[in-house]
Amino acid sequence: MSEHSFATRAIHAGQAPDPLTGAIIPPIYQVSTHVQDGIGGFRDGYEYNRAGNPTRSSLETQLAALEGGSAALSFASGLAAEDALLRGILKPGDHVVLGNDVYGGTYRLLTRVLAPWGIDTTVVALEDVEAIRAALRPETRIIWLETPSNPLLKIVDIATVAEVAHAAGALVVVDNTFASPALQQPLALGADLVVHSTTKYLGGHSDVLGGAVVFGDDRFYDQVKFQQFAVGAVSAPLDAWLTTRGIKTLAVRVRQHSENAQAIAEWAAGRPEFETVFYPGLASHPGHEIAARQMSGFGGMLSLALTSGPDAARAFAESTSVFQLAESLGGVESLIGYPPDMTHASVRGTALAVPENIIRLSVGIEDVRDLIADLEQGLERVAR
Repeated sequence: MSEHSFATRAIHAGQAPDPLTGAIIPPIYQVSTHVQDGIGGFRDGYEYNRAGNPTRSSLETQLAALEGGSAALSFASGLAAEDALLRGILKPGDHVVLGNDVYGGTYRLLTRVLAPWGIDTTVVALEDVEAIRAALRPETRIIWLETPSNPLLKIVDIATVAEVAHAAGALVVVDNTFASPALQQPLALGADLVVHSTTKYLGGHSDVLGGAVVFGDDRFYDQVKFQQFAVGAVSAPLDAWLTTRGIKTLAVRVRQHSENAQAIAEWAAGRPEFETVFYPGLASHPGHEIAARQMSGFGGMLSLALTSGPDAARAFAESTSVFQLAESLGGVESLIGYPPDMTHASVRGTALAVPENIIRLSVGIEDVRDLIADLEQGLERVAR
């Protein structure tokens, strides 16, 4: 499938019709175990659902094709994927350099779950190459980044970070959840591994939880696969099937997400109620040129800083109707959130703390006129 375009790979990779019936959609193998042809005689390698499942295997083939990777593994959640990757690669005494604007759950995993195990973490602004170099140590094993970041939509030059990391003997892991592989392929830019919350744009319909690790080569596959098998945080067959179904429309969905978000960002940039619009599709965004170079579009996520401060931001987040107040992102429906008390509550008081006047929008694929009208009505309610 590597010779085909992205949209074609998204629909066909790992999705051969059922050989028995010709069903165009592969079946869901809703099964916990597999009959063996004699002791140890596994059929196509399958023995027990934690070790492997045909539906999950199809999704993993699809994920690897989307990112241009050598292989992929599918997990029960994005954090389960991150945990398996980190424990599969790191050992006590290792050091991780982490971007200063990442998902709060990633920071929590590193600093509260893995720190007692002996993993040290340094938080830096990854847009600053000299800051990265200053943070590197002989024991630095991973530089972990998000681009665009969550929730301030910072842009990190993946190729530059990869060059610096590899010169120091470190790996680059990119959380590609915000962009999705429809807009950005970090492995082609020099990253070693990619992680996803497949709950978001890949699933795309707010009906399934999942995560993934995609490998640029085979160096770490066995270690992370062992963690998947030994710890068992695998995606269930139905969850894997739902994620596969979502991926098939990823290209067209992300195109509309991006178009809507661009229109909303341009609208917001002209409103005095917002002191800052965080969206890389705006020429005023400090990472615009890098984003235009390493992405094929600017995505469906943006954040807004309310001029009137935290109380106005909180009130605005509670004043819309088409934009629903909820955690998560990347679904077909539009969501609004207040990161300081929602997605990033776990990083209050840390180097990753989010400004108190920020709201985050996950722009869906509804009619953008309805979305802008909803935001305008929200501003009117706050002003009353």
